[in-house]
Amino acid sequence: MFELKNVTRQFGKKTAVDSVTLDIPQGQMVGIIGRSGAGKSTLLRMINRLQEPTSGSIHFNGTEVSGLRGQGLRNWQRDCAMIFQQFNLVPRLDVMTNVILGRLNHRSTALSLLGIFTREERVQAIAALERLGIEQTALQMAGTLSGGQQQRVAIARALMQAPKMLLADEPIASLDPLNAKIVMDALRDINEREGITVITNLHTLDTARSYCERIVGMAGGRVVFDGKPSELTADAVNEIYGTDKNGAGIDETMTSTSLDNIKGKQDAVSRVMAASAVMR
Repeated sequence: MFELKNVTRQFGKKTAVDSVTLDIPQGQMVGIIGRSGAGKSTLLRMINRLQEPTSGSIHFNGTEVSGLRGQGLRNWQRDCAMIFQQFNLVPRLDVMTNVILGRLNHRSTALSLLGIFTREERVQAIAALERLGIEQTALQMAGTLSGGQQQRVAIARALMQAPKMLLADEPIASLDPLNAKIVMDALRDINEREGITVITNLHTLDTARSYCERIVGMAGGRVVFDGKPSELTADAVNEIYGTDKNGAGIDETMTSTSLDNIKGKQDAVSRVMAASAVMR
């Protein structure tokens, strides 16, 4: 069981996360949604201890991880892998080396600095890349890959940590719909096959509905919705995202990553352009 108890984070007078309490059983795939500035990224960074809570506590299997220091903290950051929107790869290193760097907390720092890797580590890295369908990029420089490929390398690196929990901070925000689907399929596969808890921040409602068994909605740093995708009603969406100046709720298709919805939008634009050309 993973628990957040009244976790708050303040930056000066601004409260980014406000008294969040959540219990997440092992093996759940949880999507956190909300507007920019709702506190989603700050919450994940506190879970991984990249930022410290101002108050409250974080627990995993009876251990207060918010109080860990030294080796205990390094072990937690190994067990709680983080995938970032910006990929956080080393562009001038080849893909295999980037993936093996996920083993940093399992191996000698000196060997890592010297680039000395065992045959077993190389086999594990290739297996992780193969699972994500990009084993052919193993010897390429990471900076030469597309955004979708780099995100898959970042997932492979996280897998090398042998984590108990996987955090993904807007993992598809900069990806096209096809690569977004590939990345989300990979996260769901990890969740289902390994039973690893996955907590991911998402900016698209249809993705959260499709991939997550539980959705947490945040607004103003607070949790305003916590339930199944089927319980995410129009009223709940309005509470999370608010309404426009006319009181209308958001149009979910406008933020969709669905290939069908994207095609529909493109077709609609094409029809408008064609009609305009005829009028001219």
